[in-house]
Amino acid sequence: MEFLCYHRDRPGSAALRDALSEEHWSYMDRYAKEMIARGPTLADDGDTPTGSLHIVDLPDPAAARAFAFDEPNYQAGAYRDVLLRRWRNTLGRTMWDFPGGRTGGSRYLVLGLGAGRAADLEVPPGRDELIAYGPLLSDDGVTWLGTAVLVRAPDPETARAVLTPDRYAGVEVHNWQFGGRPSQP
Repeated sequence: MEFLCYHRDRPGSAALRDALSEEHWSYMDRYAKEMIARGPTLADDGDTPTGSLHIVDLPDPAAARAFAFDEPNYQAGAYRDVLLRRWRNTLGRTMWDFPGGRTGGSRYLVLGLGAGRAADLEVPPGRDELIAYGPLLSDDGVTWLGTAVLVRAPDPETARAVLTPDRYAGVEVHNWQFGGRPSQP
């Protein structure tokens, strides 16, 4: 089962996150084989972390909750909240398989929070710029709760346009970059 976990930073927690970076990396190393995508979201300055995204393949919702809430930054209070949802990998690949590579261009996390009838269940045209794409689902995988996308785009408006207008209660667009230990290729 695939899950999207987005930890949002508590304001002013950058120093705490820095102090816990090795603990965070060591924790994530335990999930290397299960990882579909990962990386920080950043403020408009492109440098200040605002959150941490992980998409992982885990056995069940209980394992996903343990992954999200046992994370060292969460345990230490660096995060203000956690979005944890089942997710379906409609591209069928990991971020490391993205043909556009790890660098070059702006990248975004787009979260469309559902309202009503399901939308954007099929991969849209322009798939070459999609890094990860899929619906957010209830724990049982039945109810559509929204859509989550990682995309390379020239600007936030273009990233937002990946989702169907007026089909979501809210859409968030976050600057995002490929994650992993700095020493990883």
